[in-house]
Amino acid sequence: MTGVDLAARKAAFLTHLADERRASPHTVSAYGRDLEGLLAFAREKSARSLDIYVLRAWLGDLARKGVPSTVARKVASVRAFCRWMKRKGLIDKNPAELLVGPKVRRELPTFLSAEDAATVVESPSVENVSAIRVREAAACRDRAVLELLYGGGLRVTELSGLDLGQVSIEERQLRVLGKGRKERLVPIGRKAVAALESWLKRRSELAHPRTSFLEPRALFVSTRGRRLGPRALQLLVRRYGLLGAGRGDLHPHALRHTCATHLLDGGADLRAIQEMLGHASLSTTQRYTHVSVSHLLKVYDAAHPLAKKRAVE
Repeated sequence: MTGVDLAARKAAFLTHLADERRASPHTVSAYGRDLEGLLAFAREKSARSLDIYVLRAWLGDLARKGVPSTVARKVASVRAFCRWMKRKGLIDKNPAELLVGPKVRRELPTFLSAEDAATVVESPSVENVSAIRVREAAACRDRAVLELLYGGGLRVTELSGLDLGQVSIEERQLRVLGKGRKERLVPIGRKAVAALESWLKRRSELAHPRTSFLEPRALFVSTRGRRLGPRALQLLVRRYGLLGAGRGDLHPHALRHTCATHLLDGGADLRAIQEMLGHASLSTTQRYTHVSVSHLLKVYDAAHPLAKKRAVE
Protein backbone atom coordinates (compact mmCIF):
# COMPACT_ATOMS: atom_id res chain seq x y z
CA MET A 1 0.00 0.00 0.00
CA THR A 2 1.63 3.26 -1.12
CA GLY A 3 1.27 6.74 0.31
CA VAL A 4 -0.81 7.62 -2.74
CA ASP A 5 -3.16 4.71 -1.99
CA LEU A 6 -3.59 5.88 1.60
CA ALA A 7 -4.27 9.46 0.53
CA ALA A 8 -6.88 8.27 -1.97
CA ARG A 9 -8.53 6.08 0.65
CA LYS A 10 -8.57 8.94 3.11
CA ALA A 11 -10.31 11.12 0.52
CA ALA A 12 -12.86 8.36 -0.19
CA PHE A 13 -13.49 7.93 3.54
CA LEU A 14 -14.13 11.66 4.00
CA THR A 15 -16.54 11.58 1.07
CA HIS A 16 -18.30 8.64 2.76
CA LEU A 17 -18.63 10.67 5.97
CA ALA A 18 -20.08 13.66 4.17
CA ASP A 19 -22.39 11.91 1.70
CA GLU A 20 -23.43 8.65 3.38
CA ARG A 21 -23.02 9.38 7.08
CA ARG A 22 -24.18 12.98 6.57
CA ALA A 23 -21.54 14.30 8.96
CA SER A 24 -21.23 18.06 9.34
CA PRO A 25 -18.47 19.93 7.46
CA HIS A 26 -16.82 20.60 10.84
CA THR A 27 -16.73 16.87 11.64
CA VAL A 28 -15.40 15.93 8.20
CA SER A 29 -12.69 18.57 8.51
CA ALA A 30 -11.68 17.29 11.97
CA TYR A 31 -11.42 13.69 10.69
CA GLY A 32 -9.38 14.93 7.75
CA ARG A 33 -6.87 16.72 9.98
CA ASP A 34 -6.51 13.72 12.29
CA LEU A 35 -5.94 11.29 9.44
CA GLU A 36 -3.54 13.60 7.63
CA GLY A 37 -1.44 13.68 10.80
CA LEU A 38 -1.27 9.89 10.78
CA LEU A 39 -0.42 9.71 7.07
CA ALA A 40 2.31 12.33 7.49
CA PHE A 41 3.79 10.24 10.32
CA ALA A 42 3.63 7.11 8.13
CA ARG A 43 5.39 8.91 5.26
CA GLU A 44 8.08 10.15 7.63
CA LYS A 45 8.71 6.58 8.80
CA SER A 46 8.57 5.27 5.20
CA ALA A 47 5.79 2.91 6.27
CA ARG A 48 4.16 1.02 3.39
CA SER A 49 0.99 0.16 5.33
CA LEU A 50 -0.90 1.03 8.49
CA ASP A 51 -0.10 -1.98 10.66
CA ILE A 52 -0.34 -2.12 14.45
CA TYR A 53 3.35 -1.26 14.83
CA VAL A 54 3.00 1.96 12.86
CA LEU A 55 -0.16 2.85 14.78
CA ARG A 56 1.50 2.24 18.16
CA ALA A 57 4.54 4.30 17.18
CA TRP A 58 2.20 7.09 16.05
CA LEU A 59 0.24 6.87 19.30
CA GLY A 60 3.46 7.02 21.34
CA ASP A 61 4.53 10.12 19.44
CA LEU A 62 1.14 11.75 20.09
CA ALA A 63 1.22 10.86 23.79
CA ARG A 64 4.47 12.79 24.23
CA LYS A 65 3.02 15.94 22.67
CA GLY A 66 -0.73 16.08 23.22
CA VAL A 67 -3.27 16.04 26.04
CA PRO A 68 -5.25 12.78 26.57
CA SER A 69 -8.55 14.17 25.24
CA THR A 70 -6.95 15.25 21.96
CA VAL A 71 -5.08 11.95 21.57
CA ALA A 72 -8.31 10.01 22.27
CA ARG A 73 -10.12 11.95 19.55
CA LYS A 74 -7.38 11.21 17.01
CA VAL A 75 -7.42 7.52 17.92
CA ALA A 76 -11.21 7.46 17.41
CA SER A 77 -10.75 8.99 13.93
CA VAL A 78 -8.19 6.34 12.97
CA ARG A 79 -10.36 3.51 14.30
CA ALA A 80 -13.29 4.74 12.21
CA PHE A 81 -11.04 4.94 9.13
CA CYS A 82 -9.68 1.42 9.60
CA ARG A 83 -13.16 -0.02 10.22
CA TRP A 84 -14.33 1.57 6.97
CA MET A 85 -11.36 0.13 5.02
CA LYS A 86 -12.03 -3.33 6.46
CA ARG A 87 -15.73 -3.09 5.62
CA LYS A 88 -14.88 -2.07 2.05
CA GLY A 89 -12.45 -4.99 1.69
CA LEU A 90 -9.48 -2.64 1.25
CA ILE A 91 -7.58 -4.36 4.08
CA ASP A 92 -7.71 -7.95 5.31
CA LYS A 93 -7.33 -7.15 9.00
CA ASN A 94 -8.20 -4.09 11.03
CA PRO A 95 -4.97 -3.05 12.84
CA ALA A 96 -6.75 -0.45 14.96
CA GLU A 97 -8.65 -3.15 16.86
CA LEU A 98 -5.55 -3.66 19.00
CA LEU A 99 -4.90 0.06 19.47
CA VAL A 100 -5.52 1.21 23.05
CA GLY A 101 -6.04 4.94 23.49
CA PRO A 102 -5.56 6.97 26.68
CA LYS A 103 -8.22 7.06 29.36
CA VAL A 104 -9.92 10.43 29.44
CA ARG A 105 -11.49 11.81 32.58
CA ARG A 106 -14.86 13.20 31.62
CA GLU A 107 -15.54 16.54 33.19
CA LEU A 108 -19.01 17.13 34.60
CA PRO A 109 -21.04 19.53 32.45
CA THR A 110 -21.17 23.17 33.53
CA PHE A 111 -24.63 24.36 34.49
CA LEU A 112 -26.38 27.25 36.22
CA SER A 113 -28.76 27.22 39.13
CA ALA A 114 -32.42 27.79 38.29
CA GLU A 115 -32.19 31.31 39.73
CA ASP A 116 -29.09 32.24 37.71
CA ALA A 117 -30.54 30.73 34.53
CA ALA A 118 -33.71 32.80 34.94
CA THR A 119 -31.67 35.95 35.55
CA VAL A 120 -29.57 35.39 32.44
CA VAL A 121 -32.55 34.64 30.20
CA GLU A 122 -34.47 37.67 31.47
CA SER A 123 -31.53 40.10 31.27
CA PRO A 124 -32.04 41.37 27.68
CA SER A 125 -33.62 44.81 27.79
CA VAL A 126 -33.46 48.05 25.84
CA GLU A 127 -30.85 49.37 28.30
CA ASN A 128 -28.63 46.31 27.91
CA VAL A 129 -28.52 46.27 24.09
CA SER A 130 -25.66 48.18 22.49
CA ALA A 131 -27.22 48.65 19.02
CA ILE A 132 -29.01 51.97 19.64
CA ARG A 133 -30.82 52.09 16.29
CA VAL A 134 -32.67 48.85 16.90
CA ARG A 135 -32.57 48.44 20.67
CA GLU A 136 -36.11 47.17 21.17
CA ALA A 137 -35.99 44.70 18.28
CA ALA A 138 -32.52 43.43 19.29
CA ALA A 139 -33.63 43.01 22.91
CA CYS A 140 -36.60 40.90 21.72
CA ARG A 141 -34.26 38.82 19.56
CA ASP A 142 -31.77 38.27 22.38
CA ARG A 143 -34.50 37.20 24.79
CA ALA A 144 -35.83 34.67 22.23
CA VAL A 145 -32.29 33.34 21.61
CA LEU A 146 -31.70 32.73 25.32
CA GLU A 147 -35.14 31.19 25.83
CA LEU A 148 -34.48 28.62 23.08
CA LEU A 149 -30.96 27.81 24.25
CA TYR A 150 -32.12 27.22 27.81
CA GLY A 151 -35.74 26.15 27.28
CA GLY A 152 -35.09 24.01 24.20
CA GLY A 153 -31.57 22.81 24.97
CA LEU A 154 -30.42 23.56 21.42
CA ARG A 155 -26.84 23.40 20.22
CA VAL A 156 -25.52 26.77 19.04
CA THR A 157 -25.19 25.52 15.44
CA GLU A 158 -28.77 24.23 15.54
CA LEU A 159 -30.03 27.59 16.72
CA SER A 160 -28.02 29.50 14.12
CA GLY A 161 -29.36 27.24 11.37
CA LEU A 162 -33.03 27.57 12.32
CA ASP A 163 -35.28 28.89 9.55
CA LEU A 164 -38.66 30.55 9.95
CA GLY A 165 -40.34 27.51 8.41
CA GLN A 166 -39.00 25.27 11.19
CA VAL A 167 -40.93 27.12 13.89
CA SER A 168 -44.51 26.21 14.79
CA ILE A 169 -45.96 28.67 17.29
CA GLU A 170 -49.33 26.90 17.28
CA GLU A 171 -47.87 23.48 18.07
CA ARG A 172 -45.18 24.96 20.37
CA GLN A 173 -42.35 23.05 18.75
CA LEU A 174 -39.30 23.42 16.52
CA ARG A 175 -38.07 21.19 13.70
CA VAL A 176 -34.34 21.06 14.42
CA LEU A 177 -31.61 19.71 12.15
CA GLY A 178 -29.04 18.21 14.50
CA LYS A 179 -25.80 16.26 14.19
CA GLY A 180 -25.63 13.98 11.18
CA ARG A 181 -28.41 16.11 9.66
CA LYS A 182 -30.91 14.19 11.75
CA GLU A 183 -34.16 16.03 12.21
CA ARG A 184 -36.00 16.04 15.53
CA LEU A 185 -38.95 17.87 17.08
CA VAL A 186 -38.16 20.00 20.11
CA PRO A 187 -41.00 21.22 22.36
CA ILE A 188 -40.82 24.78 23.64
CA GLY A 189 -42.48 26.28 26.69
CA ARG A 190 -44.89 29.16 27.02
CA LYS A 191 -42.19 31.70 27.82
CA ALA A 192 -40.17 30.71 24.76
CA VAL A 193 -43.30 30.95 22.61
CA ALA A 194 -44.07 34.43 23.98
CA ALA A 195 -40.48 35.53 23.35
CA LEU A 196 -40.61 34.20 19.79
CA GLU A 197 -43.89 35.97 19.09
CA SER A 198 -42.46 39.27 20.32
CA TRP A 199 -39.33 38.79 18.21
CA LEU A 200 -41.17 37.84 15.02
CA LYS A 201 -43.27 41.00 15.24
CA ARG A 202 -40.09 43.11 15.20
CA ARG A 203 -37.79 40.96 13.05
CA SER A 204 -38.20 43.23 10.00
CA GLU A 205 -36.73 46.15 11.99
CA LEU A 206 -33.30 44.51 11.77
CA ALA A 207 -33.09 44.88 7.98
CA HIS A 208 -29.85 46.46 6.76
CA PRO A 209 -30.07 50.23 7.43
CA ARG A 210 -28.89 51.19 3.91
CA THR A 211 -29.78 48.32 1.59
CA SER A 212 -32.88 47.06 3.47
CA PHE A 213 -31.54 43.53 3.05
CA LEU A 214 -33.19 40.97 5.33
CA GLU A 215 -32.29 37.28 5.14
CA PRO A 216 -35.63 35.74 4.02
CA ARG A 217 -35.26 32.35 5.74
CA ALA A 218 -33.19 32.79 8.92
CA LEU A 219 -35.08 32.92 12.21
CA PHE A 220 -32.45 35.07 13.92
CA VAL A 221 -30.69 37.89 12.09
CA SER A 222 -28.08 40.50 12.95
CA THR A 223 -28.61 44.27 12.92
CA ARG A 224 -27.60 44.13 9.23
CA GLY A 225 -30.27 41.61 8.32
CA ARG A 226 -27.97 38.59 7.95
CA ARG A 227 -28.25 35.21 9.65
CA LEU A 228 -26.84 35.29 13.17
CA GLY A 229 -23.86 32.91 13.16
CA PRO A 230 -22.55 30.67 15.96
CA ARG A 231 -19.77 33.09 16.91
CA ALA A 232 -22.22 35.99 17.29
CA LEU A 233 -24.47 33.78 19.43
CA GLN A 234 -21.53 32.80 21.65
CA LEU A 235 -20.69 36.46 22.23
CA LEU A 236 -24.35 37.21 22.96
CA VAL A 237 -24.51 34.48 25.62
CA ARG A 238 -21.23 35.61 27.15
CA ARG A 239 -22.47 39.20 27.42
CA TYR A 240 -25.71 38.24 29.15
CA GLY A 241 -23.97 35.61 31.27
CA LEU A 242 -21.76 38.33 32.69
CA LEU A 243 -24.65 40.74 33.07
CA GLY A 244 -27.14 38.31 34.59
CA ALA A 245 -25.02 35.87 36.59
CA GLY A 246 -21.56 37.42 36.74
CA ARG A 247 -20.34 34.64 34.41
CA GLY A 248 -18.17 36.09 31.65
CA ASP A 249 -17.25 32.55 30.60
CA LEU A 250 -20.82 31.40 29.93
CA HIS A 251 -21.16 29.44 26.69
CA PRO A 252 -24.32 28.37 24.79
CA HIS A 253 -23.51 24.74 25.57
CA ALA A 254 -23.68 25.55 29.30
CA LEU A 255 -27.31 26.62 28.78
CA ARG A 256 -27.94 23.30 27.00
CA HIS A 257 -26.41 21.44 29.96
CA THR A 258 -28.48 23.57 32.33
CA CYS A 259 -31.66 22.68 30.45
CA ALA A 260 -30.93 18.94 30.70
CA THR A 261 -29.95 19.11 34.37
CA HIS A 262 -33.05 21.03 35.38
CA LEU A 263 -35.30 18.66 33.40
CA LEU A 264 -33.73 15.70 35.19
CA ASP A 265 -34.07 17.39 38.58
CA GLY A 266 -37.71 18.05 37.75
CA GLY A 267 -38.39 14.35 37.16
CA ALA A 268 -38.10 14.09 33.37
CA ASP A 269 -37.28 10.66 31.95
CA LEU A 270 -33.76 10.13 30.63
CA ARG A 271 -35.05 8.79 27.32
CA ALA A 272 -37.24 11.87 26.85
CA ILE A 273 -34.26 14.14 27.53
CA GLN A 274 -32.17 12.11 25.09
CA GLU A 275 -34.77 12.60 22.36
CA MET A 276 -35.13 16.31 23.09
CA LEU A 277 -31.38 17.00 23.03
CA GLY A 278 -30.70 14.75 20.06
CA HIS A 279 -28.11 12.56 21.80
CA ALA A 280 -27.19 9.49 19.74
CA SER A 281 -26.32 7.54 22.89
CA LEU A 282 -28.11 7.39 26.22
CA SER A 283 -24.70 7.33 27.95
CA THR A 284 -24.22 10.95 26.92
CA THR A 285 -27.49 11.91 28.58
CA GLN A 286 -26.59 9.91 31.69
CA ARG A 287 -23.83 12.40 32.49
CA TYR A 288 -26.53 14.65 33.89
CA THR A 289 -27.38 12.09 36.55
CA HIS A 290 -23.85 12.60 37.91
CA VAL A 291 -24.38 16.35 37.90
CA SER A 292 -27.62 16.01 39.83
CA VAL A 293 -26.09 13.63 42.38
CA SER A 294 -23.08 15.93 42.81
CA HIS A 295 -25.42 18.88 43.35
CA LEU A 296 -27.52 16.85 45.79
CA LEU A 297 -24.44 15.97 47.86
CA LYS A 298 -23.44 19.63 48.08
CA VAL A 299 -26.94 20.54 49.24
CA TYR A 300 -26.87 17.68 51.75
CA ASP A 301 -23.53 18.75 53.21
CA ALA A 302 -24.72 22.33 53.50
CA ALA A 303 -28.18 21.70 54.93
CA HIS A 304 -28.64 18.27 56.50
CA PRO A 305 -28.36 18.18 60.32
CA LEU A 306 -26.38 14.92 60.30
CA ALA A 307 -23.79 16.36 57.91
CA LYS A 308 -23.44 19.45 60.10
CA LYS A 309 -23.09 17.32 63.21
CA ARG A 310 -20.26 15.27 61.69
CA ALA A 311 -18.48 18.43 60.59
CA VAL A 312 -18.56 19.77 64.18
CA GLU A 313 -17.26 16.51 65.64
